[in-house]
Amino acid sequence: MKWASKWRGSHVSGTLLFCLVLSIGGSAPWSGATLQAPVHPIVFHPTFSDIQFVSGGTTPPSQTQCNAIGRRCFNPTAEQNSYNLTPLLAEDHQGQGQTIIIVDSFGSETVRHDLMVFNNAFGLPHLCGEENTPTGCSGPTFSELQQGNTSTNPPPPQSKGTGQENRSIWAIEVSLDVEWAHSMAPMANILLVTTPTAETLGVQGFPDFFKAEQDVINAHLGSVISQSFASAEEAFNQGTAALQNLRGAFELARANHVTVFGSSGDFGTANILKTPVKNPTVIPFPTVEWPASDPLVTGVGGTYECANATTGLGVDSASPPATCQANPGGREVGWIDAGGGFSHVFTRPSFQDVLPAGSTPIGARRGVPDISIQASSRTGVLIYITNPGYSTNVNDTGWYVIGGTSSGSPQWAGLIAVANELNGGKPLGYINPALYAIASDPTSYARDFYDVTTGNNQANPAVPGYPATTGWDPVTGLGTPNAANLILDLIAYVNSH
Repeated sequence: MKWASKWRGSHVSGTLLFCLVLSIGGSAPWSGATLQAPVHPIVFHPTFSDIQFVSGGTTPPSQTQCNAIGRRCFNPTAEQNSYNLTPLLAEDHQGQGQTIIIVDSFGSETVRHDLMVFNNAFGLPHLCGEENTPTGCSGPTFSELQQGNTSTNPPPPQSKGTGQENRSIWAIEVSLDVEWAHSMAPMANILLVTTPTAETLGVQGFPDFFKAEQDVINAHLGSVISQSFASAEEAFNQGTAALQNLRGAFELARANHVTVFGSSGDFGTANILKTPVKNPTVIPFPTVEWPASDPLVTGVGGTYECANATTGLGVDSASPPATCQANPGGREVGWIDAGGGFSHVFTRPSFQDVLPAGSTPIGARRGVPDISIQASSRTGVLIYITNPGYSTNVNDTGWYVIGGTSSGSPQWAGLIAVANELNGGKPLGYINPALYAIASDPTSYARDFYDVTTGNNQANPAVPGYPATTGWDPVTGLGTPNAANLILDLIAYVNSH
């Protein structure tokens, strides 16, 4: 697809969602390296890596249509089955009473319409606040909290801007985040918080997000935060100090028992500086992206999901893509573009002192990610979008298959909303210690996680990557969730500590 290829070559790939959590600081070992800090403010990016139009209209595409373009497409039912969430949903644990907060730049003018079509197509519960919901609607809600001008209209053709303030690109992120948080927690409320810029770290961009997050946490508007932006640790103009100055929202989230997730990135280990703007510099050594690298964030990596895409059950090694065909019998493979590695800012947090047997050693630095879920667009999830600003770029509206570690953050946010509801409405809050404690026991690890042991995240031949291994690894973390088991064990651990 020309549009997708254009943006992928411009390094707008990535990690859709970023969420909140915080902890230990450290020195920046790159300070003595030859790579210089950028002279301009850093620009964060939405973290999806690829998006492919499949079909128009309101009827979702078939697997035959997806296979014809070398992909398989997961709908909500298949994804719920694949990660064993279905037993909890069938017992009516669907996130009732919980609110998932999604923070994105700009928003989407058509999100209320698109969510209605998505829910009609897959038989999901409708949310009050969608298009055509009646006055006096009762039940879970979709609402927006807009911070300033959030129009997604693209710049005029004569604009001489840098292209980094691309508003319509964020509408894609909004569709992914809202539709897939709802898919995993169908009865949870969703609050979309939109900010008016995607530009200039230290001036507007990141600070706008964190101010919005602090406001919603202080107002107790939700129990889980999902966000869709990231930046390489090395790309901060003022180094560690600039990054540390932005962490207050993470501390506030932990103190208020709000769970936050951060997508680990979609460049593998080869992250970029956003300067020069027209041809960004690749950092010439393995790096990770923040905020997923923050010890208070639960970092979400990614996989190729080689399950049967129609049902979500079993393993399908015959259908596209080639990665699944080349790994017969493998349920999941570590995604080549999944961000992961070892922080250059944060020392190893205490929760990573004990790992499952056979894990990649973490050493003295914070290891990224913590957990994973499907991310490759070759085994992607379906989204529906008709945003007019977006359509001026791709000339099509309707159904797309999309990939990026940002696909994982809203899905994990949905899982924790279900867990909070199952816990009697008491939020689990900061879950990193619980995840590693559960995984350190061989019995609970085998019961609660799908261990992903194949794949590699060397996305750039010039920058070394890491292999997926038994136990924890810098591609998929502890693995992907067996949700019906993991959620119960998370609740038990949090309530006993």
